[in-house]
Amino acid sequence: MKERFLSQFGYDDARTVSEYTRQIKQLLEGSIAPGWVTGEVSNFRRQASGHLYFSLKDGTSQLPVVMFRGNAAGLDFELENGAEVIVYGEISVFEPYGRYQLIARAAVQAGQGKLHREFERLKRKLLEEGLFDKARKKSLPLAPRSIAFITSPSGAAVQDFIRILKRRDWRGHLTVLPAKVQGADAAETLLESLALAEKLARFDLIVIGRGGGSLEDLWCFNDERLVRALATLSVPVISAVGHEIDFTLSDFVADVRAETPSAAAELISSSYIDCANRLEFARDSLDDSVSESILAWRRELGDWGSRLKAVAPERNLETASLRLDEISGRIEVAITREIGKTRRNLAEGSIGFGNLRPERVVENLRKRLNSLEERSRRETDRRMLPLRQRHGELSAKLRTLSPDSTLKRGYAILSKADGRMIASVASIAENERVRATLADGESWLRKDASGEDDSVSV
Repeated sequence: MKERFLSQFGYDDARTVSEYTRQIKQLLEGSIAPGWVTGEVSNFRRQASGHLYFSLKDGTSQLPVVMFRGNAAGLDFELENGAEVIVYGEISVFEPYGRYQLIARAAVQAGQGKLHREFERLKRKLLEEGLFDKARKKSLPLAPRSIAFITSPSGAAVQDFIRILKRRDWRGHLTVLPAKVQGADAAETLLESLALAEKLARFDLIVIGRGGGSLEDLWCFNDERLVRALATLSVPVISAVGHEIDFTLSDFVADVRAETPSAAAELISSSYIDCANRLEFARDSLDDSVSESILAWRRELGDWGSRLKAVAPERNLETASLRLDEISGRIEVAITREIGKTRRNLAEGSIGFGNLRPERVVENLRKRLNSLEERSRRETDRRMLPLRQRHGELSAKLRTLSPDSTLKRGYAILSKADGRMIASVASIAENERVRATLADGESWLRKDASGEDDSVSV
């Protein structure tokens, strides 16, 4: 039996617990759509993190539920064991423990279940008709000057709305159209004020809203007649109903939804401030542009004034006077120059004529002759000086080399009677007389046979 079971199903394709649990998770979460579940709360506990854990049970079953902190903050009642509630959420599988649970997104008390179902029915109906389409929504004016606020004049919402507009220095006209915002006939009064605002046709923007409350308190803003009336308005409308977590059908059909009336006031004043800043910037830019244009025109006017002055008759007369003065000055300078030139020529001619007189000519020639004589003497002395020095040097050398100088040193000059100089003893014959010239005189010498000389002084 065991072998037949194993051979039929096998265990080669066995999955892990995680894989099997993940397949269950995909199957459950992919096939069960989010929806509302009603039951009694049990096993309730609130974690320090703010998350809520409890079970929903009826007579035969129970369902684990977890509501995270962000969704739990939107509850308008205290959740506790034994409470009958209707919870909206989607199924999820917590894989670590293989346990499925409902992730709650919203919860209401069981007594409100009918209202929630009616809300969802109307929402689907109007959505299918296209009343919530973005294409039909109108843009808000950048700087609304006249606003209608449809609300209870005695509520805190209108006071907060006015306070914020004043604080943000919004300047315009605000009209509060009174209406009930809670109760059986509240929708009727809202419709009447809305019709009045449309009839007056003097508002740039309509705001409808009130402070927060329970589903029953806000139900008049889910009235089908009111929603359709808002859809047909020719003036842009802001829905400012409840707190951030509250939604009504008026929010979906309005052109803009504000979380609170205070948020609507901030939205309006922000666009107003932005528009005012842009207007101020445009004004400053226009002032600068006008100032620059005026300055340019002034400069151009000054230029034209200068040009007009330049072509004015008195300016022409002034220019002619200046030119006349200039020409007169130039003529005066020219005449003075010519007179001076003539005077110089006359003076030079007088001097030249004076130089032609005979006594002046003789005097000039005598001066010139003296000058040339002096120049000749200086030039002769200048040229003779080195010649005299050279003559002295040569004379000294000549005196050094002359026979007289040699004779004075004890030498003698021998010559024959006929005056021929004797340069060698061999040229002297025996008994021939020889003249000996000394420094202080002459003496005759004779060469004898023995070779001794006989001398006779003169």
